[in-house]
Amino acid sequence: MADHADQCRSPTVHAAIPDDAVAPEYNHPAIDLNRPEQNDPMDDRDSDSSLSDCESVVSSEQPPGAALSPFVECGLTELHEGDRVHGLIKERFVSRLGALAAQVAVVGIHQNRYASVAAKARAQAFQVYSEAVQKKGGGDTANVRYAWYATSKEEVSKILSYGFGYSGKPESNNGLYGCGVYFSPDSHPLESVKSAPRDEDGLRHLLLCRVILGKPELVSPGTEQSHPSSEQYDSGVDDLSSPRRYIVWSTHMNTHVLPEYVVSFRAPCCLRGLSRTPEKSRKPTSPWMPFPTLISELSKILRPSDVSLISKYYKDHKGGKISRHVLIQKVRQIAGDGLLTRIIKSFRIKQFGA
Repeated sequence: MADHADQCRSPTVHAAIPDDAVAPEYNHPAIDLNRPEQNDPMDDRDSDSSLSDCESVVSSEQPPGAALSPFVECGLTELHEGDRVHGLIKERFVSRLGALAAQVAVVGIHQNRYASVAAKARAQAFQVYSEAVQKKGGGDTANVRYAWYATSKEEVSKILSYGFGYSGKPESNNGLYGCGVYFSPDSHPLESVKSAPRDEDGLRHLLLCRVILGKPELVSPGTEQSHPSSEQYDSGVDDLSSPRRYIVWSTHMNTHVLPEYVVSFRAPCCLRGLSRTPEKSRKPTSPWMPFPTLISELSKILRPSDVSLISKYYKDHKGGKISRHVLIQKVRQIAGDGLLTRIIKSFRIKQFGA
């Protein structure tokens, strides 16, 4: 997202917020993926969000005029008010903004029709990779979700023409989740809205993309990861049980992402006042517990030699010899995900009652 642009020299690479809801069916003229039916039990609408009052409430939508003409020029088709897909996207987008909804006005929605030879090829590649991920995982679906990507008007044309791209390695990832493209889930667009830059016409733009998640892995803040940690994983998330970010690695960003719509809207000029549940009051929802406590619990089950090795890796991490990501991978290799899950779940029940 725009607040974290150029972390991997990727066009508006951004942090965002995911969830587990399968994306709604819109329409897909270029490709036809087999996806689960809509299932959205998590109706989080950020009702406790607070707003900065630096701009008056948007009381009516204003026609975009020529401001959005570059989208048509780069091969997108404008969807008009009254169009079924326009209504579905607009309603779902605005309804998920909580208190900010009254301050947002959608002024345009454009659809990618994959008119060029290159666009058709990218759509076909997405189809091929979705089938490959499905076969690799042995499941019924490649776990394809809709997700938001905050970008600028100029970047839209570049992404549609050339795909996502980056060069080099970030000097500092500032606590972000490695080299990749970060998305907000379809049902949680708020973070993308906050990160979308305003153009000269006062508009902000989001790409609504289909993303192949496959089997996601938990990614820790501060990692320098740029690809899955093993062949069993396909993408990253910041939280396994209730993710707020999807991370598509730099190695996958032009095969596992397919931009389908551009939503253009007006929003308050200052969005810094937006907040979710205060961090201090939020209990962790990721599989998490302090490492010393984890080691203590593992010592009751594992062989002393295994516990000693885990303790050594933890000491190396504390001494700056290995990263947190490497530490976690080592512990998973020794203890196994099944045992770790049981221990952490028991810890969470004791600590948080969930």
